[in-house]
Amino acid sequence: MNSAQSVALLLEEIAAAPRGPQVGAFFDLDGTLVSGFTATAHAGHRVHARQASIGEMLGVLEASLRYRLGRMEFQRLVVRAAGYLRGDSIADLDELGEYLFRRHIEPRVYPQMRDVVRAHQDCGHTVVVSSSALTIHAEPVARFLGVDTVICNHFEVDDDGLLTGGIVAPVVWGPSKAAAVSRFADGCGVDLACSYFYADGDEDVALMRVIGHPRPVNPRSGLAAEALRRGWPVLRVDVDQGRRGSTRTKLWRRPTNTGG
Repeated sequence: MNSAQSVALLLEEIAAAPRGPQVGAFFDLDGTLVSGFTATAHAGHRVHARQASIGEMLGVLEASLRYRLGRMEFQRLVVRAAGYLRGDSIADLDELGEYLFRRHIEPRVYPQMRDVVRAHQDCGHTVVVSSSALTIHAEPVARFLGVDTVICNHFEVDDDGLLTGGIVAPVVWGPSKAAAVSRFADGCGVDLACSYFYADGDEDVALMRVIGHPRPVNPRSGLAAEALRRGWPVLRVDVDQGRRGSTRTKLWRRPTNTGG
């Protein structure tokens, strides 16, 4: 089966699913809808605009490294990053987020995932971007894709709309993302048993385990291992695939199930 046939198979599966808003389609952002991390565009902008001090740059690099090595919790990482923006206007940041999306992020949206989002929308499914990213990174992508609902992290702001340096609790990540999606589903009549979840991160295993149709996308090692163990279909996508009209890798494969 070639890649085009694999994409067609996935889209046919969605089209054959029950129609209506009781079916949810939840999409992670970074590494799933978009190649790489959306926050890097903002970080790069701050560096080029000379808004970031040497101490900030070193602090973010240290925190990111500690997080990747498992020595810092995501909550501490995102709160630390938010601290550097204390006093900034949320309205200005929202405007900047839209500008950075158009300039840097839009070309990194996976064309195949746009098709998947559209297929769910055509079926009347409840489509949601569910991400650990912040609003300034997640909402522009959601608007571009025509997705109205976003579950993500929010900056704390004061009465004047200025950032306090904190993040609204609980921080959306891993099990707390699964809990947030479950609360949303309960409140909106979405049946998780017949819903879909697309994500790449190891931390998203928690939600993959409770969703009816887990769909790892370009999964990292931990999620890939879980997909192999449980026989979850794995989607491989590439930004350049849509531009070339052909693909270098298989898009849709079902791993060998070794039990569990």
